[in-house]
Amino acid sequence: MLDKSAQAYWKRNIRTILGCLAVWFIVSYGFGILLVDVLNNIQFFGFKLGFWFAQQGSIYTFIVLIIFYAWKMNKLDEEYDVHEQ
Repeated sequence: MLDKSAQAYWKRNIRTILGCLAVWFIVSYGFGILLVDVLNNIQFFGFKLGFWFAQQGSIYTFIVLIIFYAWKMNKLDEEYDVHEQ
C-alpha cells in the first residue's frame, strides 16, 4: 500500500472508531446515567426507558456497533485493496 493511501486508510479507520466510541459513550453514559431521570418518564416494553438503556439498551447498542464496525471495515478494506481473499 502506498504511503498516502495508507494514511487515508488509517484516517478513515480512526474516524470510524471515534464515531463508534461516541455513539457507545452517548448511549451507555448519557442515556444510562446522565439522562436516566428524564428517560424514565417514557415507557418502553413496559419498562422505564432510562432503566432499559442502563440494563439492556447499551448492550444491544454495543452489539450493533460491533456488527457495523465489521461491515464498515470490510468495505474500507475492499476500497483500499487490503482485504483478505
